Amino acid sequence: MHLISFRKLREFFEKDPNSRVALQDWHKRATKAEWDDFSDVKKTFNYVDSVGNSRFVFNVKGNHYRIIAKIAFKAKTIYVRWVGNHKEYDRLKNIDIL
Repeated sequence: MHLISFRKLREFFEKDPNSRVALQDWHKRATKAEWDDFSDVKKTFNYVDSVGNSRFVFNVKGNHYRIIAKIAFKAKTIYVRWVGNHKEYDRLKNIDIL
């Protein structure tokens, strides 16, 4: 899978160094994956939820961090829309705009 944008991951782990290893591991596993549908994503990351509109929420590092990504399966592309900790995620009002 092609990932856009690693920059969001990097900016977050520069702000929160404790997230670096977990986010880099997520990135490595996601970019090596070949997903055709949600069941394929679930095989790679057990802790992922489909929230509609091609958006998926990944729980990272034992639910300490969350990644919201839009996945275009036909284009084999993951668009990282948001990265944050669990508390920040709970404050989000509408993830459809991300």
